[in-house]
Amino acid sequence: MTSFTAKRSAGFLIMAVVMLATRLCHFEFPPDASWAIFFLAGFYLFSYRAFAVLMVEAVAIDYLATQHMGISNYCLSPAYVLLLPSYAALRLGGRWAGRHWNADLWRGIGCLGASVLVSVSVCFLLSNGSFYWLSGHAAAPSLAGWAANFIRWYPHFLAVPCAYIGLATLSQVTGVHWAHRAHAAAPQVPQH
Repeated sequence: MTSFTAKRSAGFLIMAVVMLATRLCHFEFPPDASWAIFFLAGFYLFSYRAFAVLMVEAVAIDYLATQHMGISNYCLSPAYVLLLPSYAALRLGGRWAGRHWNADLWRGIGCLGASVLVSVSVCFLLSNGSFYWLSGHAAAPSLAGWAANFIRWYPHFLAVPCAYIGLATLSQVTGVHWAHRAHAAAPQVPQH
């Protein structure tokens, strides 16, 4: 296994474990990292296979939590199927940001920030909108009711993935910085 493949495999494993550890309770600590995971999978892993496996994991976690662990099934409704395009929007946003990440750190971070904002917003519009209109939980659905729901929940659902993605970005930038410093400080072997 090449070093690059090993790093991707380790990254995927870390993402899968973080999703498992945080997905069970959306509003407890630590908050659900699923949205950030799908974005970061697009950024780092590229593959549709990784996306498919993470989708299966998310559904399996939800099934186990609601059917066997006593977690409320409030969020399971006909709208649940729209999580597929919602999470796909995150993956595509991450993929776009990954393509635009380059040696110019600030430009890369700008592209990353714009991509996070757009893809998380699209994900929220799809998931929150479908839940509001299709779940049957809103007594009398209306545009005004949906707008109030949107205003109430959007800040939370934007802040959580931004925090996780920011932490991942900070970790990557710091790791690259220290790797460059270590390489520069290493004694140079004379070439013959």
